[in-house]
Amino acid sequence: MRLYRTRQGPVLEHDGTFHRVGQDWDPLINRPDLVTYLRHSAERSAGDDRVEQVLAPIGSQEVWAAGVTYYRSRTARLEESQVGGGASFYDRVYEAERPELFFKAAPWRVRGPGDAIRVRRDARWTVPEPEIALCINPRAEIVGYTIGNDVSSRDIEGENPLYLPQAKIYDGACALGPAVLVSSEPLPPETAITLRVTRGGRVVAEGATTFSQMRRDAQELVEYLYRETSFPTGCVLLTGTGIVPPDDFTLQPGDEITIDVPAIGTLRNTVAAS
Repeated sequence: MRLYRTRQGPVLEHDGTFHRVGQDWDPLINRPDLVTYLRHSAERSAGDDRVEQVLAPIGSQEVWAAGVTYYRSRTARLEESQVGGGASFYDRVYEAERPELFFKAAPWRVRGPGDAIRVRRDARWTVPEPEIALCINPRAEIVGYTIGNDVSSRDIEGENPLYLPQAKIYDGACALGPAVLVSSEPLPPETAITLRVTRGGRVVAEGATTFSQMRRDAQELVEYLYRETSFPTGCVLLTGTGIVPPDDFTLQPGDEITIDVPAIGTLRNTVAAS
């Protein structure tokens, strides 16, 4: 089942038909009986054949992120941080028991499907980071999965690891969508994640990975995040990226970024003019 947030309220996609769900996003996504409730909602609804005006699947939740969870990400961070003297930090994070977790976005900074994301005006090297995002309720239970784009300024982060917040947290640096795959089962390890960036109709960057390439266990990340931090309406946790474009690539205004996870859908955004 896929759950969309729209201007008309939450919409459930079940067996190829769309159903209006009569609750606001926050109380709905945090129901203890979410899967059962959605199934019953679909049974009681006549259904429709389409969904319109899809928004980012987030209400009042914070967005957090895990870093250096894929080997490819580890390698990229080592390379970008050589000059700043922080290269060994990322190698140690990759091997450590404790994961790297950081705040990514307040909900009003998140962009949805079709929205424009941004690059910092003071950055020279900005990349998309396609990720699986966990949708978690206040009880630290993973209730679903969506697609995330953790837009990052690699030159700023590489200059000094302490600049991570400036490289990661700014208006339009996070996109989510198009839907939440609601499931009581873990996401299959073989789940594919693909990235394609087009510029003027030409593909300028692309890549693919699978969820199985993530070194960390999803529930382990949630456990660390919730150890000393409460989330009254739940949160969204980006799980890291295994796709990093070449070092000579940087996002430019007008670029179209497409991230596809077949079970969830396709998240497509353009880069805004600076």
